[in-house]
Amino acid sequence: MRTGERGTFRLLDRKGNHPPMRATTLLAKILGLKKTRVCGVTWTDEGLVVDVAPTTRVPRCSGCTCRVRGVHDRYVGRTWRHLDLGPYRLWLRYTIRRVRCSRCGVCVELVPWAEPQSWFTYDFEEQIAYLAQRADKTTVSTLMRIAWATVGAVIERVVPRHRTGDRLDGLTQIGVDELSYRRHHEYVTVIVDHVRGGIVWASPGKNAATLAAFFKELGNERCAKLEAVTLDMSAAYLKAVTEATPEARVIFDRFHVQRLAHDALDEVRREQVRAAAPEDKRELKHTRFALQKNPWNLSALEEQKVAAVQKTNLPLYRAYLLKETLAGILDGRQVHVARGKLLEWIGWAARARLRPFQKLARTVRDHLEGILAYVATGLSNARTEGINGKIRTITRRSFGFHGPTSLIALIFLCCSGITLLPVHR
Repeated sequence: MRTGERGTFRLLDRKGNHPPMRATTLLAKILGLKKTRVCGVTWTDEGLVVDVAPTTRVPRCSGCTCRVRGVHDRYVGRTWRHLDLGPYRLWLRYTIRRVRCSRCGVCVELVPWAEPQSWFTYDFEEQIAYLAQRADKTTVSTLMRIAWATVGAVIERVVPRHRTGDRLDGLTQIGVDELSYRRHHEYVTVIVDHVRGGIVWASPGKNAATLAAFFKELGNERCAKLEAVTLDMSAAYLKAVTEATPEARVIFDRFHVQRLAHDALDEVRREQVRAAAPEDKRELKHTRFALQKNPWNLSALEEQKVAAVQKTNLPLYRAYLLKETLAGILDGRQVHVARGKLLEWIGWAARARLRPFQKLARTVRDHLEGILAYVATGLSNARTEGINGKIRTITRRSFGFHGPTSLIALIFLCCSGITLLPVHR
């Protein structure tokens, strides 16, 4: 092996003859970079450094991509990390220029292998993003030999490159929910499109101002096209929705309504345990899961426990019937029938002399139209809750996030329909 012109290597056979392909040509084929020529190769203690250059002579502005002949200055030895070559790290090296653009001022030139502000090539970042969709950040950082925080920074650059069009266009049915990603009440609000599926918007916070920022970005014209908004019974979210798009139908999530009934039943059970005689407390304590389950899912032993409650504790059994009756009403699909039954249920719960269910009756009465909207449409936050479960898995496997920016980028990477493939040549 001899050093050729411009610092390149030429391979020699045993007789000293030059084979037809130079090392730079071989590397150019291995790298597979478009509009890039390989000028030289250097071995270092850390890996392989390949000198490259764009195939175009006149540089382009990285801001507006226009051709600019005026060169402001040069930075010698700028490097970009590329995909490893076997066990060796590989960098691309180029004397990059800053150009004087009439539109953007002094800007760094546009190179075909990397973004202007990145220290990694496109292929390297695509490989990181592909792995981040399927593994935790620690595994990705170890495999790619980069810092843990760098994974999040790379994802923030990759996601915008794969967004096709404006995801806020064509929204008609959306779901709103919040997700806790850190202690001390750190939340992220997420918006899901019920029609296409997947996340379309996310931002830190869980108050009315956070959701109002979404509607402001959506615009008045697109807000007027919204037909339905599913959400929990958050007063802050409800205020933002009614102010921004009063024509849209507000649908309260069935899961949250039934969860309130389950919580009320459990509160009644605890009150009855505290008031019961010592010999009856043990039996009541073991009825919690039997009372919370659906009747068709009860085992033979659990059916006996519910039957025992019916005989020995009428207030608790009354609370159980209230919970099951509410679930049965929400299973219906006739709005007028459901309205009459819900009004009857509200009156029954108000007269039941059970404080938790009296409170629940007032809540159902105040949100009656939104609950009936679920009966009419069948829409709920089930899709949103499912995506939130996936986001919680992402959060756990990442061992938490210091801030919302990297989390939101990872949410869009994994939950917005972006499909990535490994970088193969």
